[in-house]
Amino acid sequence: MKVEEIMEKLAEMGSEQTKKTHMNHGADGSLFGVKVGDLKKLVKYVKKDQELALALYETGNSDAMYLAGLSVNPKWMTKEILQKWVEKANWYLLAEYTVASVAAESPHAMELAREWMESEEEMIAVAGWSTYANYLSITPDEKLDLEEIRTLLFRAEETIHQEKNRVRYVINGFVISVGAYVTALHDEAILAAEKIGKVHVNMGQTACKVPPAVSYIQKIGERNKIGVKRKTCIC
Repeated sequence: MKVEEIMEKLAEMGSEQTKKTHMNHGADGSLFGVKVGDLKKLVKYVKKDQELALALYETGNSDAMYLAGLSVNPKWMTKEILQKWVEKANWYLLAEYTVASVAAESPHAMELAREWMESEEEMIAVAGWSTYANYLSITPDEKLDLEEIRTLLFRAEETIHQEKNRVRYVINGFVISVGAYVTALHDEAILAAEKIGKVHVNMGQTACKVPPAVSYIQKIGERNKIGVKRKTCIC
């Protein structure tokens, strides 16, 4: 299929209600308002064609960009392409989910996570922390730098409440990810979460709330899922 054909299908699948919901969450620019579940129906048409997936992201349409993230092969992504992707991610759904999940499964995961986390641009920093958190969820503990992660937990304790709005949300998510997926640092993540306490994030015109890290991690523990890695973080 061609880009134009996919864009026509996206336009047909979009709805004003979903578009309004996305905009309430911070979506900006071009979008049709397609539900993620419906986007997944198109993956089979795009996944076979890496160039098509890349072209969809280049359209700048939020729905097409999200579909590209679901369809692209992360192992083939270059650092340069991922850098272009993060610079085009103009709201958190794209930065925190699309870009971060693809980057986390790419050969450049840690290099880009470390670089993006230090950015003064909110959405790039968001992508960095989320990339790292996603990487923890799919990578065996023996391949992780536990001292670096421990240092980041301390950094989270010290700086989270002074960070930009959405960065606070993803740092909280990083602490949860450490507690849930890195067995050796589970207890330290709980302690960090307790010191951090309630995290305040402006969620816009939505009913969404910041998940309390301590209780979230504990619920995962109650299901005996601590340290159980995911096969993929792209969803």
